[in-house]
Amino acid sequence: MQESKKIPVGISSCLLGERVRYDGGHKLNSYVSSTLGEFFEFRAFCPEMSIGLGVPRKTIRLVDIDGQTHCQGTQESNLDVTESLRQCGLEQSSWHSSIYGYILKKDSPSCGMERVKVYKNDQPERKGVGIYAQVLMDRYPNLPVEEEGRLGDPVLRENFLQRVFAFRRWGEVVQKGVSKRILTEFHGQHKLTLLSHDQDLARDLGRELAKVESSDAQEYAPDYIAKFMALLKIKATRSNHVNVLQHIQGYLKKLLDSQDREELCEVIEEYRLGHLPLIVPITLLKHHFRRNPSEYILDSYYMNPHPKELMLRNSL
Repeated sequence: MQESKKIPVGISSCLLGERVRYDGGHKLNSYVSSTLGEFFEFRAFCPEMSIGLGVPRKTIRLVDIDGQTHCQGTQESNLDVTESLRQCGLEQSSWHSSIYGYILKKDSPSCGMERVKVYKNDQPERKGVGIYAQVLMDRYPNLPVEEEGRLGDPVLRENFLQRVFAFRRWGEVVQKGVSKRILTEFHGQHKLTLLSHDQDLARDLGRELAKVESSDAQEYAPDYIAKFMALLKIKATRSNHVNVLQHIQGYLKKLLDSQDREELCEVIEEYRLGHLPLIVPITLLKHHFRRNPSEYILDSYYMNPHPKELMLRNSL
């Protein structure tokens, strides 16, 4: 299943090379701009520029004041832009509501997703979230959000991009109109993927969906996608992938000769032991299903969760 249209994704402007940093510099991330830029239509935004701080500008930081986090000037405490940044976040709803992911600048007092330094009596503690980023994540809890620094981790990178592509598919479902049949179809296409993240929660969600009456499908949809996206955020494990691969293998049990069955078992075992990346058993399974088509497997996004050009499973 090929998805060719570029996906709208928000991003901190400095990561695309825009000179919006306090010192007039940027933080161009070539992987994001070049590789992901082939698949994402980026909406660049800098909240600090938006509220009029300008370039160059005095630095700001997060400060703990009586248990409340404020964003103040590093040298001038009377410069407090906390409410300005919050309001800025609220005012972006016209485009925040139409994107399917967001890549934020790590450590930023406005855009940092997690572990941003918060100062108390001039002593920092990495426990904060950027003011603008907090508004974004609070208002759009289903939106896949990640920091550029964490994209260097193969597991986190694949997890984020998988969520972006899945969330875009959900957007297409909503545009067509939600029904019990469409919900069931969407869930079926992602069932194996969900099982690779958490088998118990995946089965719980499937059972919950099965009990929903057709007349209640639209009302249930927001609850479904919230649980779906939360489940995808859980990092997939090697053992869960093995269980899914063996489940898929079962569809070929009576179709392969003994030599092909043995080879497939060996490859899955080598993946389980960490000797092969996930792409190897997936590729072998695809080979067999090209010769022995299965409608259920062909419709499953587990085999093709994102464009092969991203090579995300080569390091898993």
